[in-house]
Amino acid sequence: MGNFSPGFQGRTHRFEDRLPPGQYSTESFPVLSVGPSPHVPTETWSFTVTSEDGQSRVWTWADMMALPQEEPTVDIHCVTRWSKFDTTWRGVSLDVFLDEVETAADFVVAESYDGYTTNLPLEDIIDGKAWLAHTYDGSPLSPEHGGPARLVVPHLYFWKSAKWVRTLRLTLEDEPGFWETAGYHNYGDPWREQRHWGDQ
Repeated sequence: MGNFSPGFQGRTHRFEDRLPPGQYSTESFPVLSVGPSPHVPTETWSFTVTSEDGQSRVWTWADMMALPQEEPTVDIHCVTRWSKFDTTWRGVSLDVFLDEVETAADFVVAESYDGYTTNLPLEDIIDGKAWLAHTYDGSPLSPEHGGPARLVVPHLYFWKSAKWVRTLRLTLEDEPGFWETAGYHNYGDPWREQRHWGDQ
C-alpha cells in the first residue's frame, strides 16, 4: 500500500485480550491508500447495489441520510499490523440496503470511486456485521479516511472496508479484488493472521 503515515507507538495494556496475533495497538489513525484520495461531493455522490442479474437500486446522499442510522463502536485491524480500539462510526447497516434485494449470490464485490475493488462473502456483510459509514468520531468522514462514505467491516482486515465506496455488486462466483489479486489473502481474518494467499 502507498501513502503510509508512520509515527505511532504500540501499546497493549487493557486491550491485550482484544489484540489479534501479530498486531499492536495505536491511538492514531494511520492513512493507507493505493493512490490519491478522490474528493466526491455529497451533491453528486450515490451508492448502488446491483444484483447478479443486473438489477440496481441507487441511493443519493439525501436518501442514505434518511435511512435508519446506527452508531457502532468497534475495533479495527489493519493488515500492516496496527489495531485501533473502540472506534466510533455513524452510518447505515448494509442490512438496510440489502433488505429488499432478491439474490442467489454468495459474494459481493465492493467498487470504489477511485476504481479500487475488494471481494467479500455476502454472509460477512449482513446480520449487523457491516455498515456504510459517513461519520467517524463525531465528525464527517474525511477524504483520506474514505469520506464521504466507506464500508466498515470490522471483523476482517481493514482493506476489506473499502474507502469511497460507490457500488456493491452481488456475484455468484467469488471475484478477488485489487489487493487479493496482488497476493493478499482472499478472506482476511485478523485472528487467523490471514494476510497473504498462503496463510491458513
